[in-house]
Amino acid sequence: MDDTPQRRVELSPVADPAPLGLAAFALTTFLLSAKNAGWTDGGNAWLGFAFAYGGLAQLLAGMWEFRNRNVFGATAFSTYGAFWIGLGLYVLLAEGGSPNPLNDLGFILLAFAIFNTYMLLWSTRTTVATFLVFLTLEATEVILFLGFFSSSGGVANDVVKIGGYVGVVTAVVAWYASAAGVVNGMAGRQVLKVGAPIWREHPIVAPRADVAPGLPVSAPRERTR
Repeated sequence: MDDTPQRRVELSPVADPAPLGLAAFALTTFLLSAKNAGWTDGGNAWLGFAFAYGGLAQLLAGMWEFRNRNVFGATAFSTYGAFWIGLGLYVLLAEGGSPNPLNDLGFILLAFAIFNTYMLLWSTRTTVATFLVFLTLEATEVILFLGFFSSSGGVANDVVKIGGYVGVVTAVVAWYASAAGVVNGMAGRQVLKVGAPIWREHPIVAPRADVAPGLPVSAPRERTR
């Protein structure tokens, strides 16, 4: 028998990285969507933030979600952090030499819309606020890739502008979810409502006759010697 004393090691708690990831996503989405909507008179104001905030900060949030064993958050934040970095690199390095950059952007948005579709489905197991972020983002991506594919002559059409408007709504929803995560985490209670999961697990109903119908079956206990 090993008499070596056992020491219990407890890992220090980690702050929830989701509010950071949502804020980074919201701000960068807002800047790009404002341009797509035709509200801005300048250039690519979103580009630097695509690398620093929407890209790097959101990617880091995704890595910290791995530490929290949150597979959904880790996948979502890491993917969209990489999305912003990749989109920024495309604009800087490849867009100028492309014969049809709008077609390129259409395929990029189509690919991420496919990813976002199943993440939208699985977001029903999180909160209503998170679900609404993915729902509005799905609408934004679909409208944008349809607009980019239907644009011609190197000029985006009005469908892209509509996608910009919906993108602004997406940013506002993501900002709300981020704000709720910050204040709720600080207060230790729900100050801003985020909503319960839409898709909830149902208890396993006991098939045995010696258990009252409809009651969940508890896991069998191991015998102790």
